[in-house]
Amino acid sequence: MREFALPCLYAALSWWFTTGAILFLDGRDARTFRWSMSAASVVLVAALYELRLSAGDASPAGAYTAFSCALLVWGWLEMGFLMGYITGPRKSACVSTCAGWRHFIHGSQAVIYNELATVVAGGVVYLLSAGMPNRFALWTFLILWAMRISAKLNLFLGVPNLGERFLPPHLQYLKSFFRRRPMNFLFPVSITGATAVLALLIERYASAGGYFQSVSYALATSLLGLAVLEHWFMVLPLPSERLWAWAFRREETSPPALPHLSARQASRLLP
Repeated sequence: MREFALPCLYAALSWWFTTGAILFLDGRDARTFRWSMSAASVVLVAALYELRLSAGDASPAGAYTAFSCALLVWGWLEMGFLMGYITGPRKSACVSTCAGWRHFIHGSQAVIYNELATVVAGGVVYLLSAGMPNRFALWTFLILWAMRISAKLNLFLGVPNLGERFLPPHLQYLKSFFRRRPMNFLFPVSITGATAVLALLIERYASAGGYFQSVSYALATSLLGLAVLEHWFMVLPLPSERLWAWAFRREETSPPALPHLSARQASRLLP
């Protein structure tokens, strides 16, 4: 039981803290973004270096290191996106009448740079671990990638909870590509597929032949389980943002409500 509980706890705390740290930094003044990204880039280089070293270490410590390094690489991508450095050529909202493939293309233009950067990062992770006994960093990265694509598509097609508070002010235009609906056709497929893979990972953990495999499968199971939980947050009436209440530092103020004035009344207020 301990062999499963410790990796689960480590995965959950790592996921919670790295997400909160990114939200906290993204909520600060935009003038600090370049310093945050510079520091994150140094961490990225160190993570890739350690990832290469851990690829030859098929031990429990190697599994934890590979998992952590993949999470840091992913964190760099998420920070670059949320801070507006790696988004897409489209920086404006889509009109409400836009629909169908045209709307999908516009949404893709808003995030395409981030998707391309993810492909490049995934390729680097693959090359650094190719032919090595510990390729767990790659599997960690692929789990994160697959579930993020699923989340983006579900937000585009429509879910009840859009998580608008997670978007910083400079990315509010992305809300025009979200749709609020009770359900969409993809969500049951996403949940069923992810849950099936989750069950397979649990089965692999139960039949693991060594401590390295046990830790690896436990970490992967925990990460995918958290990703499935995030998907459920999109449809269940749960205040998921409370998990990172400590990380939100944005002052959310709205302009005071003004009474409705007719054109004639408004003209009297003009000098």
